[in-house]
Amino acid sequence: MPLIDLPLRELLTYTGRNPRPADFDAYWSAALRELDATDPQPELRPATAIAPHQTEAFDLWFTGVGGARIYAKYLRPRNRSAKKAPAVLQFHGYSGHSGEWLDKFGWPAEGFCYAAMDCRGQGGRSEDSGRVKGTTLRGHIVRGLDDPDPRQLAFRQIFLDTAQLARVVMSFAEVDAARVGCFGISQGGALTLACAALEPRIRRAAPVYPFLCDYQRVWEMDLTKDAYEELRYFFRSFDPRHEREQEIFTKLGYVDCQHLAPRIKADVLMFTSLMDTICPPSSQFAAYNRITAKKDHVIYPDFAHEPLPGQLDRTYAFMRGL
Repeated sequence: MPLIDLPLRELLTYTGRNPRPADFDAYWSAALRELDATDPQPELRPATAIAPHQTEAFDLWFTGVGGARIYAKYLRPRNRSAKKAPAVLQFHGYSGHSGEWLDKFGWPAEGFCYAAMDCRGQGGRSEDSGRVKGTTLRGHIVRGLDDPDPRQLAFRQIFLDTAQLARVVMSFAEVDAARVGCFGISQGGALTLACAALEPRIRRAAPVYPFLCDYQRVWEMDLTKDAYEELRYFFRSFDPRHEREQEIFTKLGYVDCQHLAPRIKADVLMFTSLMDTICPPSSQFAAYNRITAKKDHVIYPDFAHEPLPGQLDRTYAFMRGL
């Protein structure tokens, strides 16, 4: 079998290269305290874009850290029993959005409540209220790197938005807060890991080739292109001789999902394709191998960063166990 990364036997024990900041735990404890102090002020508005027969569809707005109003599509079964329903959260790929309404109707038809969030500052409707010193250049990975305060990292805020969404959905009268899962692909896979790490009540998590893991490994593999290309532009523009390389990768460690992974308590079903040059397999294994909760890893040897046959059905079957 051709290789673009380490052999599988080495991937099975690989635990990452990117530095972990010394105050990582204190950083996220403080972040969660800020989230605790943020009133989500959820608002449900009946969706006007579509009028399904068996499902109630809403535009959901809530407040994230920094005062940003975050948008999500929220659906629930129209004819609900007295018993509370399980819920599933979906997170989208980098620079994308929550998608169309139609592809979500299968979940409420099967008795699930369902929420799909737009990441702030990307392709959807969520607000981006962040202000940072220094450059933001092209993307969210580098946004805040030149600010002396690591709390200004853009993905810190987005990670916290995932936890706030979970809290909001868990607070709804129709939702069983003990039966909530999440899933997503690429950036959505990273946000799945972050959500499960920051909201310990998440019961099941199904990340698909997660992004935002082990940045230094991606750099050393010369794969800072496509989704990670802003790292290359950042170094070329603002640190061309790599005099700040250790500092930059250490700061990125605050928003590296491999370092959040040990906090996960949910059952995890991860999907990885071994020919993935967008989010290389070793970066994904760095996160997976640090998860101490119950977990399973589905490997696709011949696939890249692309649709994986059977992945959606297997994710659905996994969530049926909520």
